[in-house]
Amino acid sequence: MTQTSQSFDTGFLSNPLDSVEDVLNDNNWIYDRMNNEELLVDVAGSVFSYRLCFIWQEHMDALQILCHYDCNVSKHNLPLAAETLMQVNRSMWMGHFELTSEDRVPCFRYTCLFHDRHGESVYTNIQDIVDICFAQCERYQSVFQILSSHQPTDPQVLSLAMMDTVGES
Repeated sequence: MTQTSQSFDTGFLSNPLDSVEDVLNDNNWIYDRMNNEELLVDVAGSVFSYRLCFIWQEHMDALQILCHYDCNVSKHNLPLAAETLMQVNRSMWMGHFELTSEDRVPCFRYTCLFHDRHGESVYTNIQDIVDICFAQCERYQSVFQILSSHQPTDPQVLSLAMMDTVGES
């Protein structure tokens, strides 16, 4: 189906950021739509606050989600952080973590394609992506909390934070 014929379909959304707004509204999150390509929202997690940035690339039919932690990895821990990020990213199926080079902020990044942009399916996909993003960020929040310490981190302590656990204490 060509782009022209799709645009006549009444369920077609030209910009998935419209569905992002619906998901954010349903969660009662206050956001800032910068323009037709970018939307920002700050959300509280269990330990850190997160800044989510949704970027729409129309020419690629791609939506990129970045979730920045509200912390900085300590300079002392950069070598250990690099090793840890490689280990974490090897175990992930979707998305990856990185550190911003300027201020060493951990960031989860995920990109998805939206060639078929019909209302309900886009909303559901975005809802799933936001859930995945938060699950991954919350899963590794203790790792980044340890790496943000101003003291050099003991790799054995970090390995405990990397372990999968069941339940809550």
